[in-house]
Amino acid sequence: MTEARRPTLRDIAAALGLSVNTVSRALGDKDSVSPKTRAAVQAEAARIGYVPNTLARSLVLGSAMTLGLVITNPSNPFYAQLISSIELRVRAQGYSLLLLVTDESAENEQRATEALLRSAVDGAVVVPVQAEWDHWRRVRDAGIPLVFVNRDVPELDCDMVGVDNERGTYEATSHLIAGGARRLLVLEEDLPITTTADRVAGFRRAMSDAGLKVKDDTIRAVPTKRYDSLALPWQPEEAYRFAQTLLSDRHPDAIVTGNDYFALGLLRVLAERGLAVPDDVAITGYGDHPYAAYLQTPLTTVRLPAAEVGTTAVDLLLQRLRNPGTERPRKTLIRPELVVRASTASPARL
Repeated sequence: MTEARRPTLRDIAAALGLSVNTVSRALGDKDSVSPKTRAAVQAEAARIGYVPNTLARSLVLGSAMTLGLVITNPSNPFYAQLISSIELRVRAQGYSLLLLVTDESAENEQRATEALLRSAVDGAVVVPVQAEWDHWRRVRDAGIPLVFVNRDVPELDCDMVGVDNERGTYEATSHLIAGGARRLLVLEEDLPITTTADRVAGFRRAMSDAGLKVKDDTIRAVPTKRYDSLALPWQPEEAYRFAQTLLSDRHPDAIVTGNDYFALGLLRVLAERGLAVPDDVAITGYGDHPYAAYLQTPLTTVRLPAAEVGTTAVDLLLQRLRNPGTERPRKTLIRPELVVRASTASPARL
C-alpha cells in the first residue's frame, strides 16, 4: 500500500501554471500578488488539502512562529474572552499559541516560564501572579519579549496592556453619588493584586471628588474560597454570607462590588431583608457577566473590554518582534464602559 504524500507548494503551482515563489507569496498574503491570483491559490490549496509546514518555515525565518499565553484563571469570564481574542489574532498572523495556566500560583508560574524557554517561543502575553518576578526577568533576558496583561510588573519595565480599573470603579461610584447615594460601601475581593487595589483607588477618588469621607469600615474585603484554589471563579455565596453579618438597621444606601458574583449574593441578602433595589439600596457590579442583564433587577455594572485588551496585547507583541528595541516599553490602559440598568437610581430622581 502506497503511503499518501503530503501536498506541497509545487503541486499548487503545477495545477495553476504558476511559479512556486508566486504560490508562496499568495499564501503569505503578500501585496505583490493580485487578489485574483491569491484567491485561485487559496482555493486550490483548500481543494488538495495543503497545510503549511510550520517547522520548515520556522527554520527559514529563524522563528518558532509560536507565541506563549500565560493565564491565571481561565474560569474567569474576562480571561475566557481574552484567550479567545488572543487565539484569533495570533492565528490570523500565522502563529501558533502555547497556552499555560498558573492557577494564581507562583510555583506554577515558574514552571510556565521554564516551558516558555524550552519551547523557544518568539514572545509571550502574560497575566502575572504578581508574587515574584525573577523568573520573568530570566525570560526577558533570554530575548523573549513580554507583554503583561491586566497586571503590571513595574520592576521589569515591559509592555503592559490592561483595563483602566480605577476609571471603571470611579465611574460606577460617581454614578451612585449622582443618583443620591451618600452612605456608600465597597465589597471587594480579599486578594493582594493590583486590579483590586486599582478599583479601590477609583472608589476613593470618586468619593473625594464628591466631598464624601471614606471611613475605616467603608471598604470591606470579602473572604474568598479562592484562597483554597485560586483557579476557582468567584462565589456568590461568599458575598451572601458576608453581607448577612454586614447589613444592619442603618444599611448603606449604595454598595459597590468588585465583581458581578458578589453583587449576585448581595442581591439575595437584600431581598431576604425586604430591602428594595435600588430604592433602599443601589448596587453596582463589575464585569458585565452574561447573567447581569437578565436578573429580576438587571444589574448596573462595568463592562470590560476583554477582546480589545487581547488584540492590543498581541499587536504590541508582534510589533516588538518585528522592530525590537525601537521604542520604550508602553503602558496601555483601555477604558471600560459603565452599563446602567435597574439596580441603580437615575440622577433624575434628584
